[in-house]
Amino acid sequence: MDPHLARVWDAIDPLRLRRTLLDMIDIYSPSGKEEDIQLYLEERLAAAGIPVRRQVVEEERYNLVATMGEGEPSLYLVGHVDTVAAWDIEEYAAVEEWGVVRGLGSADMKGGCAAMVEAWLALATLPEKQRPSLGLLLVVGEEENGDGSLRFLEETRPEWVVIGEPTSLLPAFSHFGYMEVSLVTRGRRIHSSLPELGHNAIESMLRVLLQLASSPLFELEPSQLVYSIREMSSSRAGFVVPDRCETLIDLHLSPGVNPGEMRRELEAVFDVARQSIKGLDLEATFDIEAGGYQLELANPLMEVLEAVYPRLNLPLEFEPFRSHSDGNLFYRAGSRPLILGPGSLETAHTAEEQTSLAEVEAAARIYAALALGCQGSSPSR
Repeated sequence: MDPHLARVWDAIDPLRLRRTLLDMIDIYSPSGKEEDIQLYLEERLAAAGIPVRRQVVEEERYNLVATMGEGEPSLYLVGHVDTVAAWDIEEYAAVEEWGVVRGLGSADMKGGCAAMVEAWLALATLPEKQRPSLGLLLVVGEEENGDGSLRFLEETRPEWVVIGEPTSLLPAFSHFGYMEVSLVTRGRRIHSSLPELGHNAIESMLRVLLQLASSPLFELEPSQLVYSIREMSSSRAGFVVPDRCETLIDLHLSPGVNPGEMRRELEAVFDVARQSIKGLDLEATFDIEAGGYQLELANPLMEVLEAVYPRLNLPLEFEPFRSHSDGNLFYRAGSRPLILGPGSLETAHTAEEQTSLAEVEAAARIYAALALGCQGSSPSR
């Protein structure tokens, strides 16, 4: 093993890492309210003598940016500190049992952030001349519109980023695209005892969704297109036939599916629905369109992973990242994103969200190896 990596791995402190993770989960940080956790992380890094810059996104919201080594880093470790809103404001905090940590954000992605911070603290124990040229970016707003990463990309576009989203430590050099579609149907409100005199917006919406689900569009292989109805709501005004219904749809597209072409096909389905559903008043808005990507496996990060994974007794298997992430934004801006982190999407955003301390520690070791290995140092000899 490279002596620098051996020294850094020896400096990784599992107890310190555990404390960081539990503290982070205990700080409630939904999108838009990230200041408390950024203050904690800023203090944690500053206590180790690491200079951290605040990059203002909007009032009381900012990214944290740190760099080490010489020159502008070509590699950044990127984590988002925000979470979805708590499913139960009394039950979001960390609970540890048998090496498994549960709690809001434990997988998505406070586990990855804690591992990145620990890797950074360990790398900072190297003499200054031996430290890699590396950046650390802790962003806000990923769970909403990615405004933290977009702000960073206004100033800096690194060649490589490693984003600690939950992949069960399986490296994802490919990433699904994403579309968010808003549908609104309008009807005629009438007393609910006289539905024949009104027009029920909910019934119209259900007919549209049934046509959409039966469209040849969804005969693509399941691995190419993932369709999910995320939200549905209607007007509430007492004992009446509803005159408005809103639905939010998520579409996750394999790297080979073009979002623009998918939008045109969806618009064609909606045009058919307008012609075939009596009285339909439908509005369709395409709120987000982000293409996927597939990176070549012949790259410097891959070389490091091939050397390090056997040392950690981890399988080096590859799966595309199926969710939306800031990786789409970095790729569109010209960076090459590797998605790699502890925990899994299976429990993320649920009351059962969890990760293991063993995976978080392994992630810290992988991040440190990537930081050193991409500077021309080989992680093993």
